[in-house]
Amino acid sequence: MKNEKLLLWTLAAINFIHIVDFMILMPLGPQLMRIFDISPREFGLLVSSYTFSAGISSFFGAFFLDRFDRKKILLWVYIGFSISTLGCALSPSYSVLLGARVLSGIFGGLTSALILAIIGDVIPDSRRGRAMGLVMAAFSGASVLGVPLGLFLASLSDWHTPFYILTVLSVLSLGMIVRFIPSITAHLVNDVIRPNPLLVIQRVTSNSNQMRAITLSVMMMFGQFMIIPFLSPYTVANVGFTELQLTYIYMAGGAFTIFTSPWVGKLSDKYGKLRVFTIFMFLNVIPIAIITNLGVTPIPFVLMVSTMFFVTSNGRFVPAAAIITGTARPENRGSFLSFNSAIQQIAIGFASLIAGLIIGESATGQLTNYNLVGYIAIVFSLLCIPIARRVKIVS
Repeated sequence: MKNEKLLLWTLAAINFIHIVDFMILMPLGPQLMRIFDISPREFGLLVSSYTFSAGISSFFGAFFLDRFDRKKILLWVYIGFSISTLGCALSPSYSVLLGARVLSGIFGGLTSALILAIIGDVIPDSRRGRAMGLVMAAFSGASVLGVPLGLFLASLSDWHTPFYILTVLSVLSLGMIVRFIPSITAHLVNDVIRPNPLLVIQRVTSNSNQMRAITLSVMMMFGQFMIIPFLSPYTVANVGFTELQLTYIYMAGGAFTIFTSPWVGKLSDKYGKLRVFTIFMFLNVIPIAIITNLGVTPIPFVLMVSTMFFVTSNGRFVPAAAIITGTARPENRGSFLSFNSAIQQIAIGFASLIAGLIIGESATGQLTNYNLVGYIAIVFSLLCIPIARRVKIVS
């Protein structure tokens, strides 16, 4: 079991790095908007470019990646990711950074697909849940450690620093892949007929229950990612935080979700996923309404509201993920979740893009219309409740 643990820690490290790579750009918004002299619309495009490319590559990657030895293709994909991250670090202008983010998204999306495929191939079903839990804990780790530390270093030096550090970590993790991940070729010799992407799309779109589940995913992403990319720029420009003080928001929010996430999971099993989802969705609109209307505000109050936002956002996601997963039978679950994940990424991209088009900038540098974005996000969030009630769990 020692080799299995090393493999899982390697996958967790890879997951941590590429999640930080995606997340770090959003809190760097105030620096990037100031240094490149870009508008909220251009910053929204910068955020969405990663998710658009990640969504498309993760969907199609789930089909062509099966033709190769998992270890070899992961090495090549991660080399591409490392080079893209270095490209972000070296970017001298907005347009170059935008191109580097597109490439990072392509390779990041393929990395996500490969991590899930390797766990499915190597870890028996009896231990797969715990294995997935370890690897996916990288998201909380990225929130609690990666993003605040990257933001702290960026505030001490400049925005390039986190990307240089991520590049170094990527190179180190390449060494872990070489050493701890074995050649994985069992999927190449198994006589498995794999559905092509068009068949998967046709299968999902012809299933009204799965379409409701995907609609729920899209609505949830709009309810969150119209808010999140501009949380940092708004908190600096309108609420009065310094760029260094932003680290408190991400550190507090991430730390609390580490403890509340398992608790919400237990509540979902005990009282019903739909009931817990509905409660947390209603609770989630409270911090959205407050955050998007704040003026200059004392730090403790902002931290209380932002932490409630992170906790309730995570709280509605846990039962929703279980509901959505349950709409697919085991034989089609992998392809359905791949398709759903891709749609989620693309929805995040559109949410960021649309928010960037709505939000403006005053002559004094403050962001305008963030409250309008908040109201739209609340509408999307509340629409999730009747949709979730119509989703039926079939397995």
